[in-house]
Amino acid sequence: MQWRAIARSTVGTSHIKQQMPCQDYGSYKVLNNVIIGAVADGAGSAKYAEIGAKLAVEKALAYLTNTEKWLQKQKPFWQFWQSHPHPQPLSEEQASKIFTEMTTKVIDALATQAKSEGYLFEDLACTLLVFVATPNWVAAMQIGDGFIAVRCQQEGYQLLFPPDKGEYVNETTFVTSANAVRSLRVEVIKDKPEYVFAATDGLERVAIKMSDFTPFAPFFAPFEEYLLETSNPEKEDTYLMSFLNSDRLNSRTDDDKTLLLCCYDDNSDSQ
Repeated sequence: MQWRAIARSTVGTSHIKQQMPCQDYGSYKVLNNVIIGAVADGAGSAKYAEIGAKLAVEKALAYLTNTEKWLQKQKPFWQFWQSHPHPQPLSEEQASKIFTEMTTKVIDALATQAKSEGYLFEDLACTLLVFVATPNWVAAMQIGDGFIAVRCQQEGYQLLFPPDKGEYVNETTFVTSANAVRSLRVEVIKDKPEYVFAATDGLERVAIKMSDFTPFAPFFAPFEEYLLETSNPEKEDTYLMSFLNSDRLNSRTDDDKTLLLCCYDDNSDSQ
């Protein structure tokens, strides 16, 4: 059994017209039976948003990769996650503690970067979505908009958090916001995930029914087929990049787009 995953970002047509870089970033790490993933969307109004998004993702993944010290004070969860074929799920309390500490470390890293480079802290504003997935459960957090969707065995697609939209258009919460930690949303799904999808808000309009914040199944199903049929998605990204750069998609959204896809391959043991 193994995780298959891919993360890709493309610049939005509005940014191309304004000669702006892609301000999204997404990445992941596979640790035996565990996959950790993160995506971030830099605020369009932030001067160095692309730097903030990349740094936030990198620091989040680094913290979760090296979080053994904290967990050892509670119980040896992390080593158990990486070695046991059926690791037990985190409790909501444990997940909240881990993600809150992780967010604090991300904020500290952004503040340090801003100070060392002479930026304003707000110049690095970005959203942040992070998940930890094992063969038997998923824990996730979100600050700001974008979405994380999961499909577990014998079930349909589930949106873990409704997008964080403020009172005004394009308003949301960022990691650099004063209320970032208080706005942190955490969820633990104690079921076997087959697919996990994380994306920035550039894909919300095509992936989510905004009337009731439910996943639009026809958006997700082709990506499941793609992951099943692709032995190494990171090296075979033509399908995903063609979709992200397609005229059809760009006619629906002019924003930057990041998509992180992963599935757990139950059949790899028998191959």
